[in-house]
Amino acid sequence: MTAASVLVTRRLPARAMEQLSGLDVEVWPGETAMPRADLLRAVAGKDAMITLLTERVDDELLDAAGEGLVIVANYAVGYDNIDVDACTRRGIMVSNTPDVLTDATADMAWALLMAAARRVAEGDRFLRAGPEWVWGPEMMLGQDVHHRTLGIVGYGRIGQAVAARASGFAMEVLWFDPLVPSDAVLPGRRCETLDELLGASDFVSLHVSLSAGTHHLINAERLRQMRPTAVLVNAARGPVVDEAALAEALDTGVIFAAGLDVYEREPEVDARLRANPRAVLAPHLGSATVDTRDAMGKVAVTNVRAALQGEHPPTLVNPAVWGSPSRRRPRAGR
Repeated sequence: MTAASVLVTRRLPARAMEQLSGLDVEVWPGETAMPRADLLRAVAGKDAMITLLTERVDDELLDAAGEGLVIVANYAVGYDNIDVDACTRRGIMVSNTPDVLTDATADMAWALLMAAARRVAEGDRFLRAGPEWVWGPEMMLGQDVHHRTLGIVGYGRIGQAVAARASGFAMEVLWFDPLVPSDAVLPGRRCETLDELLGASDFVSLHVSLSAGTHHLINAERLRQMRPTAVLVNAARGPVVDEAALAEALDTGVIFAAGLDVYEREPEVDARLRANPRAVLAPHLGSATVDTRDAMGKVAVTNVRAALQGEHPPTLVNPAVWGSPSRRRPRAGR
């Protein structure tokens, strides 16, 4: 019997790779994103793919894969890099890695919030430059976090985990999420509009998925609705924020600071943001802990193995495929 073939578009943590034993695995060896031409070549004839956010899965790639591709398992909770509709039309399953990165991402949002509010990164750069200095009453004054108001945009698993951490700082929590049913009872106070939340919050943390409706959700007009002492945190998706508008808002003092883990055109970062000391910038580290990345790999591999055995993947993104007569089955002899 021939082993099922799997394309892994970037080497995963060792534990996840070990769990792929017994399969015919092709792994892109590079540390950067797989070049498109190589991706289209490598996917041909594969039974499954494990992709990262850096890979665009669209009709072109699915054509290159051929009729044997059963599942695309995304190594991320988000899947805006995948044309899910195109996969569904072809009977291809799509999976993601939810739940396991909730706490790590919430921790990262808080790290950005604290660092931006208290100018930690700015202070670190200052000291590393080696200047002579002496403590002063007005040196690098930041914003208090305790007893302030935290506004959370997007109140799913990660948004609620961020809210839970606010209790230790005696903060009031506001949240806005039109996708949450109106009768849902959740911690914090629901805002009926985003504008209401922006105007009432000292800190605004974004936790929405990327869609046509959330692209540039935070733009120049919305930034002007925030308080001049406010801090914006984005650990969701880069294009949720108009990066040029944010750079302008920081340069002109419309808001106090920002903490960013994601960017509009990754890996590119707006030069004005890189130059602004009030912008705390991290290279997409939201899930970057040893245990979390191992857990993500385990979920991705579990989904692949289930699909290749004709079983329901645990975190199927397009469940309509499962009951569809067009759903692709594992090839005989695999």
